[in-house]
Amino acid sequence: MNKRIFLSPPHIEGRELDFVRLAFESNYIAPLGPMVDAFEKEFADVTGIPYCLAVSSGTAAMHLAIRYLRDKVAGDRERSGDGRKPMIIASTLTFIGSVSPATFEDCDLMFIDCDLESWNMDPVLLDMAIKSQLADGRHILCVIPTDLYGQSCDLPRIIKICNNYKIPVISDSAEAMGARYSVEIITREPAGSDSVVSSSPESSMMRHAGFDAWASVYSFNGNKIITTSGGGMLSSHDRALIDQARKLSQQAREAVPWYEHLQIGFNYRMSNILAAVGRGQLQLLEDRVTRRRRIFCLYRDLLADIPGVSFMPEPDWSRSNRWLTVIILDPDRFGASHQNVMEALEQENIESRLMWKPMHLQPVFKHCAVQGGGLSDHLFRHGLCLPSGSALSDDDVIRIAGIIRKQSKDT
Repeated sequence: MNKRIFLSPPHIEGRELDFVRLAFESNYIAPLGPMVDAFEKEFADVTGIPYCLAVSSGTAAMHLAIRYLRDKVAGDRERSGDGRKPMIIASTLTFIGSVSPATFEDCDLMFIDCDLESWNMDPVLLDMAIKSQLADGRHILCVIPTDLYGQSCDLPRIIKICNNYKIPVISDSAEAMGARYSVEIITREPAGSDSVVSSSPESSMMRHAGFDAWASVYSFNGNKIITTSGGGMLSSHDRALIDQARKLSQQAREAVPWYEHLQIGFNYRMSNILAAVGRGQLQLLEDRVTRRRRIFCLYRDLLADIPGVSFMPEPDWSRSNRWLTVIILDPDRFGASHQNVMEALEQENIESRLMWKPMHLQPVFKHCAVQGGGLSDHLFRHGLCLPSGSALSDDDVIRIAGIIRKQSKDT
């Protein structure tokens, strides 16, 4: 049996062990500590987002952001006039951790289909959904677009739409560390925040994924482009959000000599040991992006000539980190389905994965409304994520592509 090739395994080869050793020598091995502080600062330096909070997962980061908004509009049921729950509008083509925190805070969900250009939230459908919900008297708590598989959504356009209605945007950039997008001149006016930040006048500036959102969420799960084995980051230009989220993440303890609690909080902080790993990984981020983009290009060069094979697009206003290389297979033209190819790879001990099943198709969200849905349905039914780990060799990619090519009816 060939050695197992995983979809996106951790890649450790930098100063991670040095930082972990320093953490052990300092005896800070529990949550919090100097490694956490340094990781937050270095993360802010890399993304350009000034206030950062390291937590136990991307889902925890999302929950803290939603809780902050929920607390600021505690009277929203009364303001809506009919006692209905606040509404959160989110991408349907995403991982459930992006939206499950909405249920923790007793919010309703509405899902938005993707567009062809980026496979991310369609701004046109978003605008239609917002107008329909407001016309129905609903209070929209926030909009959550996902940066799918490391491809930035059209965040400036989404923010411009949401600013028209004073709705904050929480960018689910969990998969998009190192990805970038181009911006035109926009003014960020985060709803629920006292801060107003204007963008730089350079219309061609490239921003880190999530930069212009009111809040952004990142994941360091074991399969991400950089990892702490498990962990996440909440980032924002709104210091009040991060200060309150920091308090809530530490059981909402008050600043007195004893344990005093005026609110219910959470045990969401990151371990000092995991932050040490993150510091080492962060130093290699650009190398990881470069390698994954190289892997994507190699797959494309090897497979693009096969009828019925297409790849996840990259708009000209963005630079994806290509966290995962994703192909779409037309079974009529290719001669086999995406599941047939997945099974053929598995027979060679190679892991691949179907695309995210859209949230509006999930049984747990069957009661939720969706705007559109046809494109995300199609992508799920024909899309396959290929091994994309940054330690994957060119020879491995060539071998994988060869197995896929053998499934084609034209071979």
